[in-house]
Amino acid sequence: MENSLHQSSCDMLSHLQTIFAEHADRNAFCIDDRFFTYRELADEVGNMRVALRQCHETHIGLVANDDIYTYASILALWMEGKSYVPLHPLQPIKRCEDIISQVGIRTVIDSSETTRYHHVDVIRPQSVDHHPESFYDETSYDCSRMAYILFTSGSTGRPKGVCITMGNVAAFMDAFFALGIQLYPDDRCLQMFDLTFDMSVGSYLAPLLRGACVYTVAPGKIKWQEVYRLMDEYELTEAQLVPSVIHYLKPYFDEISAPSMRYALFAGEGLPADDVAGWQRCLPNAEVWNVYGPTENTVYSTGYLIPRHVPVEEHNGIVGIGQAMRRVKTMVVDEQGRRLPTGIKGELCLAGPQLTPGYWHNEAKNREAFFDFAGERWYHTGDICQLQSNGNLLYLGRKDSQVQIQGYRVELSEIEHVARGFYGEQVAAVALAEGNGSDNTTIGLAVETRNREDDQPLLEHLRQFLPQYMLPTSIYHIQPFPQNASNKIDRRKIKELIALN
Repeated sequence: MENSLHQSSCDMLSHLQTIFAEHADRNAFCIDDRFFTYRELADEVGNMRVALRQCHETHIGLVANDDIYTYASILALWMEGKSYVPLHPLQPIKRCEDIISQVGIRTVIDSSETTRYHHVDVIRPQSVDHHPESFYDETSYDCSRMAYILFTSGSTGRPKGVCITMGNVAAFMDAFFALGIQLYPDDRCLQMFDLTFDMSVGSYLAPLLRGACVYTVAPGKIKWQEVYRLMDEYELTEAQLVPSVIHYLKPYFDEISAPSMRYALFAGEGLPADDVAGWQRCLPNAEVWNVYGPTENTVYSTGYLIPRHVPVEEHNGIVGIGQAMRRVKTMVVDEQGRRLPTGIKGELCLAGPQLTPGYWHNEAKNREAFFDFAGERWYHTGDICQLQSNGNLLYLGRKDSQVQIQGYRVELSEIEHVARGFYGEQVAAVALAEGNGSDNTTIGLAVETRNREDDQPLLEHLRQFLPQYMLPTSIYHIQPFPQNASNKIDRRKIKELIALN
């Protein structure tokens, strides 16, 4: 158990109970500069376990606040055989209510001072009865049970739910530690991600499984500034990051010295090789990894340990994504789904025990995204990659209109859908990724109208349905939209017209 986790939620949850008991007086979390011990965390988990036994449904909404109650609720839900569906506290209520509607959620856990949820039962974890001893009650151990349902941007204009089981999570944690990452009770680990983003899972769970301390960044804070402060003040030893953090820190590289850092992992968007070289100088004793993986294959699927003294594997300045993690299977295929040989670019597909059982109540999307090959179920990532002769993968870009912004996966068609709604579906809209495709990507929105007076009301409408990172920074007016030979909107031509302005 010390070196790896068996592929069973029973092992993982009982292991957490053992760790909490062994390290009861050590710090488990640092939240807003306040420390909470493993004993305090265990007490809150026990309280919530008893409260949840009055709730008979399996999938529970969880307002993703940055506090000890929210993290305790995650563990309590798992130990009681339930899953969490994170609801972002700062995203539009209509988006959150749509998620609640899709899953049929009847109960929401909300530690906020006041709740936004008035049409469901709300559990206030800070007000439940005290049953701290219940932390050590027997845990529910079915690996096929759901751990969480995470809603990502959907191509139909609605967020789509990715279902992840406890077995998926256990397989991921086993693969994570199999990279050779060694965490100990003295480690101080960063958790910079909102709980609606799956990179949060590795950031809080890996330290807890080793008795280490988790240092969190609250939603709404300027991420890169807070990361820098926590690194500097608390001498963090492990961090999982998005590349945009070091892009914004780049002007300060000469001032940053973090010899205490032993591991820094990057994921969520393309990692610029130029930024990494400077970052390695700031972290003289750290292993720096580029890890890759879609939500559908549980957080990370491949890893590349970036060398210090030989050229970094990269394509167009973006660091390669390395090789499959333990028990993950990778395959590059052509448009007909045939496996491609080394050196030929194609779509990356994934299989193995980390793979989601599918999208929540979305059979059409399941048929589109998953396929059988040689008796095994595989996932189309939509990422274009190239397998090198040494077994490492290069990342070449996206196959479709999906882009990464601030580490979040965004379907451009969702933005278009909401924009068309403003115009009563009478005006066409095209969302475009602008920038270099990695750290400074923004959204431009083209609308098929000449009326610029609608721009501000349009933005107000978009804010009601979309999170901040999905809002366009520029609006362009083109009438009529150009069409291609198939009488479809010519997106490439629209981009060319915008570039001429």
